[in-house]
Amino acid sequence: MAGAGHVDYLDLVRGQIDISRDPFSDRGSRLIVRQVPGTSSLEIKLGERLTALDPHPEAYMSRPAFVQDLQFVDAEGSPLDFESLAAPDVVVFRTRLGEFRLLFQDEDTLAIGIPDATVAGIRFALNTDHFRPGPGKAPLRNLVLATNGEIARERNGRSVECILSSGKDLAILLHIGKAPAPPESISAFSVLLGQSASRWRAWFERLPPVVEKYAAKYAYAWWVMANNLISPRGCIQFEAMAPSKAFYIGLWLWDSALHAIAYRHVDPEMARDQIRAFLALQRPDGMLPDAIFDEDALFELDHPIQGKVTKPPILAWAALKIHETAPDLAFLREIYPGLSRLNEWWFEQNDDDADGLVGYAHPYSSGLDDSPLWDHGLPVESPDINTYLILSMQSLASMAGMLGLVSDADIWRMRADHLLQRILDDMWDEQAGVFRALVEEQPIPVVTPINLLPLWAGSLPGQILDRLISNLTDTDKFWGGFMLPTVARGDLAFDPGTMWRGPVWANINYFFIEALKRAGRADLARELRTATLKLIISQPSIYEYYSAANGVPPVHSVPAFGWTAAIFIDLAIQASREAAAGC
Repeated sequence: MAGAGHVDYLDLVRGQIDISRDPFSDRGSRLIVRQVPGTSSLEIKLGERLTALDPHPEAYMSRPAFVQDLQFVDAEGSPLDFESLAAPDVVVFRTRLGEFRLLFQDEDTLAIGIPDATVAGIRFALNTDHFRPGPGKAPLRNLVLATNGEIARERNGRSVECILSSGKDLAILLHIGKAPAPPESISAFSVLLGQSASRWRAWFERLPPVVEKYAAKYAYAWWVMANNLISPRGCIQFEAMAPSKAFYIGLWLWDSALHAIAYRHVDPEMARDQIRAFLALQRPDGMLPDAIFDEDALFELDHPIQGKVTKPPILAWAALKIHETAPDLAFLREIYPGLSRLNEWWFEQNDDDADGLVGYAHPYSSGLDDSPLWDHGLPVESPDINTYLILSMQSLASMAGMLGLVSDADIWRMRADHLLQRILDDMWDEQAGVFRALVEEQPIPVVTPINLLPLWAGSLPGQILDRLISNLTDTDKFWGGFMLPTVARGDLAFDPGTMWRGPVWANINYFFIEALKRAGRADLARELRTATLKLIISQPSIYEYYSAANGVPPVHSVPAFGWTAAIFIDLAIQASREAAAGC
């Protein structure tokens, strides 16, 4: 690609990872290393729910670390201050005795390198009591410490200390798993470092090139895409990506669809597995879970109301994106029945008044958990879910055509057209120029991008298309500045820093970039794409969402976030290919 040249993406990530901010892990692992902010100590958390301790699905977020206050110490056991420099393959800790280093030997084992020719080691507190399910039972997780060095001083129990005699190329291994598994032999640390670097370099060498202005953040985004992968275990039957190992430790339905869109550029089979992971747990009635954890899948919640919960049906659309990059009719044949059943579930279980329009019975099924659209009661017939279903049926029609199912294809297209007409008849507000969400057949007086999302459905009358674009590009509502806010700037419900009540979310921007291209407004799509890329680049990590007032991530916005990284990747590749083509 012109202007791209050969780029060492692994080296570009070096220094971008802040382990006091970003959950530092490795491909497949459920271990998270974090520097305690403002200190020279580390902690190791388990990216697992561990429902034997607490069955609540969010209990893990407040659970103390398994390994606490891990410090590097000198010969007398005195703690050493350090400065850290992190890269995907190794974290370097500079101390007065030299450099300690930390890496993942495998998904269950951390290796710590000790400076040559020093008497030094580590000390930490082990949170054993908290990780036992009950008296007399085995720990839920064990820690096994091993080393290739000579131990000069050792202490075990809740407080663990391991100080090694002076040597060369020494390593201390911390293996954390369900059962003790001490290694048969321990390699020199330089060997482990070479293996880690080779593994990560192989990951980065597969990346499509991008132009220079995107390269650094693009490299960091691809680190997120590997760092957040978890290996198959229990109900998780495929290697797949968690949105965040610290804050969203399972798999989430529509997140996985967006993750797949990035993976298709380097590993189409991994992209397909993001979809397979959910279809593997589909219920007989067609419903897919909201999330999948090692222990179980989440189909129902008791907050903020009791009800079944899932996420918007965008898997069929994502599957066609994968097919565009790496055609595979066998995969389409594999997933077509399950995606068809999913579509039917939405109509059979979520059209409470049998008027042909689908609604949300639980706010979390929208993915827009705290949107003001749900402040007026439930169920809500919303423009977004009906637009997603139109896209789903259009995608199923395309799949059916490719698979030679001509009658199916005709029926899907007819049903998509019929649903679009129902949206036009019942939801269009001519005065406001938006599609209204409805509760008990009454319009909800809130304006969000969701009220414009039928722009993505295609085949809208020209006058309605113009009105939608006029509202979208109105700088008093959505366009300009930090865009797109998830509630119109002039709306009484607008709050630029509270999750879905105003901040900018990359997935919503991505949907409207797709919608604008489909509506024939490639110019506006490019403008929104440029603004989205610029916003993500402007911050040190890649965040869950961004303030619509100043572009800064609000305090609860999660760093190293999955779908924002995936969307940045896809948009950077789009923009770079257009630049190379002279567009």
